[in-house]
Amino acid sequence: MRDPLTRRHVLAGLAAFTASASTLSATASDAVDGAEFGLVPESASDQSAALQAAIDAAAARGGPLQLASGRYSAGGLQLRHNTTISGLRGGVVIEATSAPLFSAAAQNDIVLENLVLRGSNLGGDAPLLSFTACERLHLSGLRLEGGGGSGVNLESSGGRLTNLDISDFEHAGIFAHLSHDLIIRDCRITRCGNGGILVWGDGEAHDGTIVTANQISDIDWRGGGNGQNGNGINVYKANGVMVTNNVIRNCAFTAVRLNASNDTHVIGNSCLDSGEVAIFSEFGFSGSVIADNIVDGAAQGISMTNFDSNGRLAACSGNIVRNITPRSLVNPDTTPAGIFAEADAVITGNVVEAVPGLGIGAGWGPYLRDVVISGNVVRDCEVGIGVSVAEGAGKAVVSGNRVAEARRAGIAAFAWDEMMSEDLQRDAEQFPTVTITGNSVN
Repeated sequence: MRDPLTRRHVLAGLAAFTASASTLSATASDAVDGAEFGLVPESASDQSAALQAAIDAAAARGGPLQLASGRYSAGGLQLRHNTTISGLRGGVVIEATSAPLFSAAAQNDIVLENLVLRGSNLGGDAPLLSFTACERLHLSGLRLEGGGGSGVNLESSGGRLTNLDISDFEHAGIFAHLSHDLIIRDCRITRCGNGGILVWGDGEAHDGTIVTANQISDIDWRGGGNGQNGNGINVYKANGVMVTNNVIRNCAFTAVRLNASNDTHVIGNSCLDSGEVAIFSEFGFSGSVIADNIVDGAAQGISMTNFDSNGRLAACSGNIVRNITPRSLVNPDTTPAGIFAEADAVITGNVVEAVPGLGIGAGWGPYLRDVVISGNVVRDCEVGIGVSVAEGAGKAVVSGNRVAEARRAGIAAFAWDEMMSEDLQRDAEQFPTVTITGNSVN
């Protein structure tokens, strides 16, 4: 007897096939062929006018614009609402004759996929792709190569940027300002002049950008400064941003830099060979969760500072920090440290190794309030754990840590950079602002 479930599956499959075939037929009938508008691959002429006409027709018809494989030259193109331009992966190459190559303002549901877009011969600081007040953007499978500004510039826009290859831009790979509902995922960004991915806000609005599973490398700081440039991922005054599971290496300054941001997650990232602080939460931040990251090679590992500017409230847990360098070549004011916090912070369950300075530190001068250092392993450091006991410093707890092979001191007290006690466990009664319990030091 025939199994009725099998029969139902067959009928369902036929129905799905029929619906799929119907959809493909509709898509094919709505598609616009670039050849209809005189677009010729490998032509030496600028084809901006023909490509703009094809874009307008595709948007009006509601179907994709399909371009034959080959090279085209064009620039200054305006994308309309409901524009889709697609090509075979790596097969359609558009050389920009001016920047932006593509731009849109207050246009929604734009799709660009499987195109190679080149701005290598362009000067100036305009981005290769520019979007302002656009909703539901979908950029996928693009290769963006070179330009005087950024690869992608987003202003007050939202959507998905996935599987992009971005290289050799003078400013940043992706610059998103005042974003919302934005996802940046599975992108590869390399050899950019000032930044990899920049997510900037106004300090007030919820941003909520998710930056995940990207690979970022070789980020320079051609614009100079002491941290404004040279960062793999920079979150500036943007709230509710998640930075997760990225691999970031060889950045002139910082792998992940949070500046005056609120409610930010930095989780599961690999931060390799940073020129200054690998993960930095600074200047008026509030609510940073920094967890389960690997830092290998930096002038400082993880820093949560600037209590003098109301930088406070952080949880730092489960990180591995190792191989800190004696100095920073880009910022000589940086002192070597593994993990450092100043206010309303817990540092727990981390492993810190090979630091030619302070393994874990709490406070700088009077800038210390309610920091807990608990359950960490610290080894092969100049000083294992240091706590500020300067006049005006607040309270700290150092509990249940294991400190091994500290060359100068295991757990020490400091007033600014002067060591007040090389054995804070022994001298605890002299420093009532610090609670010391259950640590193992040798």
